[in-house]
Amino acid sequence: MTQIATDKKLLFKKETFKILGACFEVYNEIGCGFLEPLYQGCLEIELNLQDIPFVPQNVLDLSYKGIILKHKYQPDFICFDKIVLEIKAVDKLIDEHRAQLINYLNAAKIKVGLLVNFGHYPKLGYERFIV
Repeated sequence: MTQIATDKKLLFKKETFKILGACFEVYNEIGCGFLEPLYQGCLEIELNLQDIPFVPQNVLDLSYKGIILKHKYQPDFICFDKIVLEIKAVDKLIDEHRAQLINYLNAAKIKVGLLVNFGHYPKLGYERFIV
């Protein structure tokens, strides 16, 4: 079952707050209105500055009945080896964005994901997922 996390006992609470802090710092520094690749680059710098371990655009293999497919998934970041961070720069998050993150979580066999929207005004938008 997938849910947007709202309960008080959050899985990887400390780590997700640290990641979100880096996202807020990027948003506060450059604001909204830019394309996603700019936020990707800025966030790589900020995650490094805040000593948050991450792998950018890690390629995930997909398989069907044990056979690796040619198509790959590539989430924006995997942080702390246990949190998928997917970023967007859109007016509002839609179900397709949420489905994309859930698919990344399942493919990576990771339980926690953050969907962050740098295009939201007047503040950073984000959703936290647990699968």
